[in-house]
Amino acid sequence: MTTQLPNIVVQLVHIEGPLKGEIQELFDPEISIGRLPHCQVLFPVDFAIVSRNHARIVREGNRYRIIDSSTNGTFVNGKRVTDTFLKSGDVITFAEGGPKVSFLTRIGADQSQPPKMSPPDTGAKPKVELGGTVEVPISKIQMPLVIQYGPTLRSFRELPITIGRAPECEFNLDHPEIRDHHAQFFFSQGRYWVKDMTGRNMISLDGLPIETQAPLNPGNILTLCPDGPIFRFLGGGRLAEYEEQ
Repeated sequence: MTTQLPNIVVQLVHIEGPLKGEIQELFDPEISIGRLPHCQVLFPVDFAIVSRNHARIVREGNRYRIIDSSTNGTFVNGKRVTDTFLKSGDVITFAEGGPKVSFLTRIGADQSQPPKMSPPDTGAKPKVELGGTVEVPISKIQMPLVIQYGPTLRSFRELPITIGRAPECEFNLDHPEIRDHHAQFFFSQGRYWVKDMTGRNMISLDGLPIETQAPLNPGNILTLCPDGPIFRFLGGGRLAEYEEQ
C-alpha cells in the first residue's frame, strides 16, 4: 500500500527586496526563482543582481532542498550554498546584499476532501472572536512561535512571550507607541492567543479592538497600536510584518 505524502504548503515571506511585504504560498514540488517569466518567484526583469534562473526549491519526501544555479550566489542564514536542505524558519538571500525571504512550511488541508463552502460576502466587517468575560488561563508550554519584523526573524520554542520596550521582554520593539509590556502571545485550548497588556485597548484584530484576549486565526491582521507595527498571522505559530496596501 502506497503511503500518501502530506500536503505541504511553502510560505515565502519577502523581508527585503523589490517584493518586500509579499507573502507567497506555493504548493508546487519544484519552485523556480529568478527573472524569467516562468519562475514562480519572479523578480523584475531589470533586477540584474538576481540571475534569470537563480535557484530552485525542490521537494524530496517531506523535505525541501535549495539548489543554486546563479552567478551571484544563494545564501541560507548568511552562508553561501550550492545544494542544501532547508528547514522551516531559514532565511534565504538571493545574491549578497540581494532580496531576502524567510522560508516556512505548514501542513495544508487534505486535498482529497471536498472544499468547505464559504458564506457569501455581504461586505460586513468580520467580528473578532473574544475570549469572553472569563480570561483564558496562561501557562508555560512548549509551542513554537516565529516572528518576522523587518530584517529580524526570531524563533521561540516556549510560550508565553511578551512584546514590548522593556529589556526583560522576549521580543523588543523600539517604537514610540509600544509600551514597556505591550502584548503577550500564548497557547491555550489548542489555539494561539494574543493578550493586550496596555490596559487601553490599543491592540486590534482586523481593525476591531480586542477587549483583553483574543484567539488568532490564519489571515488575521494584528495591529499593535494605531500607527503600527502591523502583523499578519499566517497560522501554525507564524507572525509576519504586514504593510497595508
